[in-house]
Amino acid sequence: MRIEGHAKLLRIYIGETDRWHGQPLYMAILLKAREMGLAGGTVFRGIAGYGANSVIHTANILRLSEDLPIVIEIVDADEKIQAFLPVLDEMVNEGLILMREVEVVRYGKTSAD
Repeated sequence: MRIEGHAKLLRIYIGETDRWHGQPLYMAILLKAREMGLAGGTVFRGIAGYGANSVIHTANILRLSEDLPIVIEIVDADEKIQAFLPVLDEMVNEGLILMREVEVVRYGKTSAD
């Protein structure tokens, strides 16, 4: 699979404790994106953040069990990202979903000479 030039970056903000059918929501989203053939995705775990409810979640040692922020980034062509949005709408109850245009400079592995 090759992506070159203009593409879309999908960024999904959720909580670490969010679940989907018994598994962590971030993993369910990543697996669904792979199943649907999207080019790639990465999950980031934040050390602190807050959202719509204004409660600060932090990795502070005294509050280690708090619901830390999770960010999932997925990049692919616009049409594939658009096809994935209804799936996300069903999966993400609370959170923030952003989409922006990006320029892909390089994607994929190099072929061995």
